[in-house]
Amino acid sequence: MPVTPVPADVDEFLRRPNPAVVASLRRDGSPHTVATRYDWDNNRVLLNMDESRLRLRFMRQNPRVALTVLDRDSWYRHISLLGRITSLDEDRELRDIDRLAIRYTGEPFRRRDRRRISAWIEIDAWHGWEGGEAWPVGS
Repeated sequence: MPVTPVPADVDEFLRRPNPAVVASLRRDGSPHTVATRYDWDNNRVLLNMDESRLRLRFMRQNPRVALTVLDRDSWYRHISLLGRITSLDEDRELRDIDRLAIRYTGEPFRRRDRRRISAWIEIDAWHGWEGGEAWPVGS
């Protein structure tokens, strides 16, 4: 698996508001996956979640995570990122959830009455796939 930094075409792909799935690890080591919004920022990933989410509990127990980002136009093209949570911080001003909501919908996040937590993921390795071969070619 290649390590970061990612090549320019992967960076450009990750800057788009593509659908994504994050995997965290349960206490027994089994995976827990859920669809999520993300933002790509200098070889790091921002996630944000309601304080009640199971994935947050799992991230607190074990910081290792994976994020698979699917091309919104062709799900046979994707980038998978492997990394670890380096910070979990309360999003008191709701800036991070607004950042994600605006990225995906063009509007601030609607629900303003729940405590939100932002997670930053440092990427250790990645791989890409398109159709039947590694993407980008040569990775």
